[in-house]
Amino acid sequence: MRVVIADDSILLREGIASLLTRAGIEVAALAGSPEELLREIDAHVPDVAIVDVRMPPTQTDEGLRAAHEIRARHPQIGIVILSQHVEVGIATRLLAETPEGLGYLLKDRVSDVNGFVGALERVADGGSALDPEVVTGLLSRAQHDGPLQSLTEREREVLERIAEGLSNQAIATEMDITLRSVEKYVSSVFTKLGLPATGHEHRRVLAVLQFLRA
Repeated sequence: MRVVIADDSILLREGIASLLTRAGIEVAALAGSPEELLREIDAHVPDVAIVDVRMPPTQTDEGLRAAHEIRARHPQIGIVILSQHVEVGIATRLLAETPEGLGYLLKDRVSDVNGFVGALERVADGGSALDPEVVTGLLSRAQHDGPLQSLTEREREVLERIAEGLSNQAIATEMDITLRSVEKYVSSVFTKLGLPATGHEHRRVLAVLQFLRA
């Protein structure tokens, strides 16, 4: 897998590059501005672009706009947006278009190398990877009188992990329950939400995201 990293902080982008290189990920290029990012994307056409949501000159949404431009030029490239804080509005704005090949993570998650690499792999494969705190924010903003209210606490915990992009086995390991129990919870969640319970992990994540953004 090849990536291009864009962040105006040289320490952060070099740090991410070092972590990923040690994990066996090829870092094709680094960029410190939206303009430089787009040039490097056009030159290298990586599998994934890792983009800071706030970049020069205004430190508002330049990274987000650059991500939209990347999607327009190279729709096959996965995009992982990094943010310092949970910004549910930005996550919703991204999901309003298409969640395929999209990740939205807090910068603090980068230090969890295995988790970060796993998120990159899911995005490169056309799936989604949302930060747990972002998922919690999306769930809290969902309609209070809708089918989400019919979920038990355990089913809601499983739903959060599905939306993060975890497989059934990963959910079982994280929640310390059996795989069979997870399968039952997943089936119940999808039945209550009226979603197709496909066996393809990224498709079921997309189904959940479609529901959460509705």
